[in-house]
Amino acid sequence: MAKELSADSIAAGTGRTWDEWLVFFESVDAATLTHKEIVAAASKAGAPSWWRQMIAVKYEQHEGRRTPGQDSDGKFSVSASKTCTCSLDAALQRWKKVMASRPDPSGIAIERGPEVSSTEKWRYWRAGLADGTRVVVNISAKSPDKSVISVQHEKLLSQDAVEHWKQYWKFVLMNL
Repeated sequence: MAKELSADSIAAGTGRTWDEWLVFFESVDAATLTHKEIVAAASKAGAPSWWRQMIAVKYEQHEGRRTPGQDSDGKFSVSASKTCTCSLDAALQRWKKVMASRPDPSGIAIERGPEVSSTEKWRYWRAGLADGTRVVVNISAKSPDKSVISVQHEKLLSQDAVEHWKQYWKFVLMNL
């Protein structure tokens, strides 16, 4: 789950305290706005680009519309990562090998993919599972001989699923 934003970090990043943002959101009746509209209001109020999304999410959590880690569509995601002593291509090959032995991660069949692609600086592996969730793996170079494999599991339906998949992907990464 994502780390909660502190009041100090919000003030430092936006130039307004969290209490000031709450007063602002009340003044624009943000409780009746969609996520996109709250972000637009924060933009008009001068929130820096990245912070617009962050304070909109924090406001939605404050109002009880979503819980920490929940997307605006009500779904959850989880991530795990591992640094390997190998090149980008070797890290991708390791990942492909371990997933070839797991055609049904935690009992859920891979329904779409996997799709593999690459750029000069990244390697990608993506698959859709039969339960409607999606697994996205991004591999980046930390140095010429070290790569980071990051697994993002998206569209999860509950906090319980977040905990389950977090442990599952940590185990898979531990065994690379």
